[in-house]
Amino acid sequence: MSLRVFVVRHGATDWSRERRFAGWRDVPLSDEGRRQCEAVAQALAATAAAAVYASPLERTRGSAEVIAKPHRLSVQLADAFREMGFGTWEGLTRPEVAARFPSEWDAWCAPPASFTPPGGEALGAVAERVAGGLEDLKSDHDGETVILVTHAVVARLIVLAAIGLGPERLWSIDASPGGISELEYRPDWVTVHRMNTVAHLSGTGALA
Repeated sequence: MSLRVFVVRHGATDWSRERRFAGWRDVPLSDEGRRQCEAVAQALAATAAAAVYASPLERTRGSAEVIAKPHRLSVQLADAFREMGFGTWEGLTRPEVAARFPSEWDAWCAPPASFTPPGGEALGAVAERVAGGLEDLKSDHDGETVILVTHAVVARLIVLAAIGLGPERLWSIDASPGGISELEYRPDWVTVHRMNTVAHLSGTGALA
């Protein structure tokens, strides 16, 4: 069994610039986000991807459609890689959440693996569904390269799992808009070749 996955966080949105929780809300890409996706598409054009997957939310779908063009592939939607649901926090900025939900905000900043935002989704449950989605990719694309366009929490969880860490270490790594991580799955190990690479966003570095 082998699988090469390029994990891409969607391009920027107005909400990501304003530091608003988007969660399951459909938020479109900003002009900056579309430019970032064009840069990702160029960086990954030579990767011989067999498939392009995306979370079904608008910002990931739109990003993936741009990224898939050089490969002449249709985007396949996978709910397993949807962003964490943030419940009543969605639409609020970080300072607004900290002011209205101080104890929950402190817990999120920890964050314990069992954390659940008010009306939202448990972080541990997100990790479980993401792990299930990765198992599906491994079985469906043995020996192939796949591009996966997803969200900040999901991208972090994928890389953390690859290096043997759990959701409680969520803040140990970053996932920038348009950032790329590259992982290689083998039967007995996972290698992280790149983590949140952003050089392509400044016009340098094709990945192959």
